[in-house]
Amino acid sequence: METRELRYFVAVAEELHFSRAAERLGIAQPPLSRAIQQLERRLGVTLLERDRRGVALTGAGQTLLDEARAILDASTAAARRTRRAGSAATGRLTLATKAGANHELLRKLLDAHAAEQDAAEIEVLLCGMGDQARMLRDGRADVALMQRPFDALAGFDTEDLLTEQQVAILPAGHPLAARDALTMADISGLPDLPVARWPGQDGSYEPGPGPEIHDLSQLAQLIALGRTSAVLCASSRSWLWNAHAAVPLTDAPHVTTVLAWPPHSRSRAVAGLVRTATQLH
Repeated sequence: METRELRYFVAVAEELHFSRAAERLGIAQPPLSRAIQQLERRLGVTLLERDRRGVALTGAGQTLLDEARAILDASTAAARRTRRAGSAATGRLTLATKAGANHELLRKLLDAHAAEQDAAEIEVLLCGMGDQARMLRDGRADVALMQRPFDALAGFDTEDLLTEQQVAILPAGHPLAARDALTMADISGLPDLPVARWPGQDGSYEPGPGPEIHDLSQLAQLIALGRTSAVLCASSRSWLWNAHAAVPLTDAPHVTTVLAWPPHSRSRAVAGLVRTATQLH
């Protein structure tokens, strides 16, 4: 299979509409339809069900979509890393981290690495929730700070940096804010303070009354207004306002921040940063 065919198929599978996919790819619809039909004949399976109501993926089509995304990401990553290796900036690393994540831990890691002899220059790339894995796979980032159990760590090598408990973030004036500790049951189902909803690893949100959260600044504002509560790592206390209160949760699972990188990496700069990370414990 050619990467061109895979790009065509991914566009159709994501749009579930040939005309929109053709417009997205910048080509006419007839050659796109022929390319998909040729791909189906070559593989000997039906990838898309077509009828008057539209287009739907078959089971085989969903499998190819997952595989094709990984292949295209790997192809893009190979090109980016090859260009980087051939440029003058071979001593630089790009580290992806979620905006608003544990900046004290990140500063500690960066300061410790900068003190090492021949340390690589590190560019910090702030990203949205759950974007780190995608950036590692497509080569936009060399390493990333991620969190277990929330982020998708499958397929990456990791080094644990910090394990911490979770806390409930509440409006400072709420009655529960005066408590020394809470349980998950205490904050679940409060009619006046629904728990904020975070996107899953696929970007979708579980149904519920709480607001859909897209970034930490939105979350901070909503909590200050008394519209929601949240469950976050204890290190989130560092960005709280006076309008917020953090109360430990006794039964919430602990969260581990890890340094993650592609397992096939042979970069000396990555190895140097990982070596620094192992010495932070």
